[in-house]
Amino acid sequence: MKKILVIFICFAILAACVPATELPIAMQTALPAVTNTSLPAALWLSPAVPAKLFETTKSWGIPLTDDPALATQKLDISETSQGSIWIYALVAPFPTVTDDVASQDLLSAWKGAPVAPLAGHAILLAESTLGTFTALWGEPASGVVKVVPVEQIIDTAWTESAWAIIPFEDIQPKWKVLSVDGQSPIHKSFDANVYPLKIYFSLSSDSFALPATNRDPSKLATVILTGVTALVRATAATMEMKGVTYPGSLIRDWLREADITHISNEVTFDKDCPTPSSGYRNFILCSDPRYMDLLLDVGVDVVELTGDHLRDRGENALLETLAIYKKNNLPYYGGGTNAEEARQPALMEVNGNKIAFMGCNGKREAKYPKASATSPGPALCDYDFFGDQISKLKAQGYIVIFTFQHEECYSSGPCYTHEESFRKVADEGATIVSGSQAHYPHIMEFHGDSFIHYGLGNLFFDQMTYILPSGEVIDETRREFYDRHVFYDGRYLGTELLTAMLEDYSRPRPMTEAERVTFLSDYFYYSGWIPLSPTPIPQPTATLTPIALP
Repeated sequence: MKKILVIFICFAILAACVPATELPIAMQTALPAVTNTSLPAALWLSPAVPAKLFETTKSWGIPLTDDPALATQKLDISETSQGSIWIYALVAPFPTVTDDVASQDLLSAWKGAPVAPLAGHAILLAESTLGTFTALWGEPASGVVKVVPVEQIIDTAWTESAWAIIPFEDIQPKWKVLSVDGQSPIHKSFDANVYPLKIYFSLSSDSFALPATNRDPSKLATVILTGVTALVRATAATMEMKGVTYPGSLIRDWLREADITHISNEVTFDKDCPTPSSGYRNFILCSDPRYMDLLLDVGVDVVELTGDHLRDRGENALLETLAIYKKNNLPYYGGGTNAEEARQPALMEVNGNKIAFMGCNGKREAKYPKASATSPGPALCDYDFFGDQISKLKAQGYIVIFTFQHEECYSSGPCYTHEESFRKVADEGATIVSGSQAHYPHIMEFHGDSFIHYGLGNLFFDQMTYILPSGEVIDETRREFYDRHVFYDGRYLGTELLTAMLEDYSRPRPMTEAERVTFLSDYFYYSGWIPLSPTPIPQPTATLTPIALP
């Protein structure tokens, strides 16, 4: 009997000395590894299991083992297209011009034969992600990939101009998500069935439930912010000739696809508005009430009322305009029937994402009257008030988008007091700060945890060209940004820059690929992000006077 006991003990010692499969660091520290077979159950996790999926196992109450031979449960890559589907994203630093990559080119780079646009960019991965894609594509070629701790990937990518493959849940605003074969996981039209950057995980038994996926489309929301809209002068004259909905016909799908489409309409609808003409010297601005059909056709969901020209036709015209918005169930903010209403946010919720729109008119000149206790108009920028309001809304779970009507200049900006004002509301907690006043698109920046775009350019306005005080004629007023902001499960994922070119004094169209590359390259350079020197453009100086256009 003693001999049998000795033999049994020896076998137990040998079993305990079996080499362990190393788990990712996050998994090693979160729960102790278990190799004692006297425990009733033990779970082994494949090194490819991503951190968020690992987190779900903590609630199961089953200890971990680092030896699959001792496991009663195994969580591993599935050999079939069944189980928990995990979506990954190909990402690059935000100031990246490339929008889409062919999966075949990505696979070629993995195997050591990179072609444009992947050539020259290392691929960064967390250790678990390397395990995932090694299982999918085989071992990567030497020098192609670099394993980096999760918390260091984004800083490394920006420093080294590298790209990365990350789980969907790790997307954040400083990344640009690149589509692969035309499919992007931050798009509402995303089709996982034809998307190559995915993998399935499964348990060896059905004792515990895995999450179905890390990307639930019912938790996704998109918001498009736009710049100047003023349906007047040559734009209005063209609408009279070619139809009220003509200006939106080429970008309509973009705007309607968003869950929330924002528009900053700077002028009032007035039934007595004179017949429009194409002259640039008309600064008393109004629109025929029929033009409301354009806003409805492009799917506007919220209207910003911070514009300079809301009182051009008097208080009654503004009050009638507000009544038109109410009749069409369109919430508005940044202006109103009086100062109290003008300062109220527009609160919206989409797929569980709570979004608050706030805004004000930051121009100090008396010729741009603000709403008072008894009269309508845009909201005055009372930063103490808005700071308190932002804090309260954030405490209620709202993501705050703050938009400005502010000083104007015809350069990449920012202009005059923009930085002080925009950064102030960002410091108070606004997640997105955007300028609606700019006829000439302005630069962007990340300020703390906020994304600031100082000016998007025009949306529907007739500036095909502009004459600077020097007499120089410029046409950069034709270039337009629309910022598509993406939210998921109450979190801001980031921004896609949609780009368009104004034509026919009224109708923007999506930019050609060459136009878009030039436009993005220019603005990533102006924003201080890439060392590319485009043709210099004039910058504002203290001697310039703000232009009093809408």
